[in-house]
Amino acid sequence: MRHFLEFEKSIAELEGKIEELRHLSDGGELNIADEVGKLEAQTERLLRQTYGKLTAWQRVQVARHPGRPHSSDYIDALITDFTPLAGDRAYAEDRAIIGGLGRFRGWSVAVIGHEKGSDTDGRIAHNFGMARPEGYRKAQRLMAMADRFGLPVITLVDTPGAYPGAGAEERGQAEAIAESIRSCLGLRVPLVSVVIGEGGSGGAIALATANTVLMLEHAVYSVISPEGCASILWRDGEKARDAAEALRLTSADLLEFSIIDAIIEEPLGGAHRNLEDAANRVGDAVAEALDALRGLDGDALQAHRRKKFLEMGKSGLV
Repeated sequence: MRHFLEFEKSIAELEGKIEELRHLSDGGELNIADEVGKLEAQTERLLRQTYGKLTAWQRVQVARHPGRPHSSDYIDALITDFTPLAGDRAYAEDRAIIGGLGRFRGWSVAVIGHEKGSDTDGRIAHNFGMARPEGYRKAQRLMAMADRFGLPVITLVDTPGAYPGAGAEERGQAEAIAESIRSCLGLRVPLVSVVIGEGGSGGAIALATANTVLMLEHAVYSVISPEGCASILWRDGEKARDAAEALRLTSADLLEFSIIDAIIEEPLGGAHRNLEDAANRVGDAVAEALDALRGLDGDALQAHRRKKFLEMGKSGLV
């Protein structure tokens, strides 16, 4: 059953009527195609109106939608001959970050992404996409392997942030994130990152210090979650809506600030409504970004990446 967000109540009612009519027509005695067609057209208009004027908080809700495609979904759709690789060779395997080698539209690539899990058991197993130090050290290992063999790296970002537990801090969470960022900056192969859902704090930028940073239309990317910001600034987590507006975390905001390089338009109603279409759009954008970087050598790729991030904020907008 499709999950509807709070602001989608009218859409839910229309789609409920469509399902009822289709169920009635199963008996073959009623021809209600015209009525269903009218309701479908009305639903499409309402989707366009609703998703054409989403607030920042509503975009946060869409980015967190339980049916939104995760890294594993994009890997399944876009990467052939995928071979998953596990472990940081130091402490443990962290399933909050998945990665491996495969082929993407003719390219041999390394793919690394946050994974939230799609059901209760999966979310627990993947720790809701919140990686521990061993997850970031696994990412460093895979990046080093890709660099050694000359493989472009694709990263998929979808995390509320790095895991803040005591064990993670004891094992060097901050150092692991910093080293992951340094690994990104040091790569001599193309690095393309896509923010597919939530891009939360250092846990996100640890995989997103890329030559090209793409962002899905309804994804969010910020230094802190709206709830965390509200609890710090107002001592009130209920002010998350206000915090979302203040944080300027939408794709349009981030493009304006030159934090990202391009926005990938989502299917009508969000990526969760059409995984195949969303994956194709992500694939086209990543392929275009890799083609643009194809002619650069290792020194040029490093310089391009470092210059990109050193220049952020010079405009005074951030």
